[in-house]
Amino acid sequence: MLEALKEEVFQANLELKRQNVVIYTWGNVSGITEDRKYMVIKPSGIAYEKLQADDMVVLEVESGKKVEGEWNPSSDTETHLVLYRRFPKLLGIVHTHSTYAVSFAQAGKAIRALGTTHADYFYGDIPCTRALKEDEVKKDYEKNTGKVIVECIEKLQLDPLAIPGILVKNHGPFAYGISPKKAVENAVVLEKIAEMAFRTLLLNPESSMESYILDKHYFRKHGKNAYYGQKK
Repeated sequence: MLEALKEEVFQANLELKRQNVVIYTWGNVSGITEDRKYMVIKPSGIAYEKLQADDMVVLEVESGKKVEGEWNPSSDTETHLVLYRRFPKLLGIVHTHSTYAVSFAQAGKAIRALGTTHADYFYGDIPCTRALKEDEVKKDYEKNTGKVIVECIEKLQLDPLAIPGILVKNHGPFAYGISPKKAVENAVVLEKIAEMAFRTLLLNPESSMESYILDKHYFRKHGKNAYYGQKK
């Protein structure tokens, strides 16, 4: 089980590089076992071209202790652990510093749902958290980053699988999904729709989309009445 997940998380991390949403050692992908006892995550500061599946780091979800791996885990490990502990539907989490998404995060602005590309993946605006307070940064920064994400999701009463991404103010995007692979797809799409929104708002700052368009495009791909794609 762990070996298969390590390979899956390894491939998901490489996909971030292939999709040009990370450079150098930026970003990370994690996955969690079906019994939710163990998390597998990219090691900290290792270049993507040097990574192997065996380099992935395994930690206990409950304790946060490393149980397997030569390297130190990603510096964002505690953020991932907070999210897995709070949201049992999540099976993969991604963090990047992709350009357009970070631009919205640095501006402290949500990515508004402006068109059907957005609606195909995100059922509403992608929110931006509040800024972390000074004491939250100085002590337990990564854990508090996770807590601020949880706070924002719960305050807005969001389903993290219906809006599978968020911006942390002054920092950048986190995305999640039902697998590491799906979380990466959501992260890549989040960056692309951030770019689209940025360009749209330059042309027309008053741009908007009617809720019935959002509903149509989201639910034709999601839920029991979805009809997009092929049926098995």
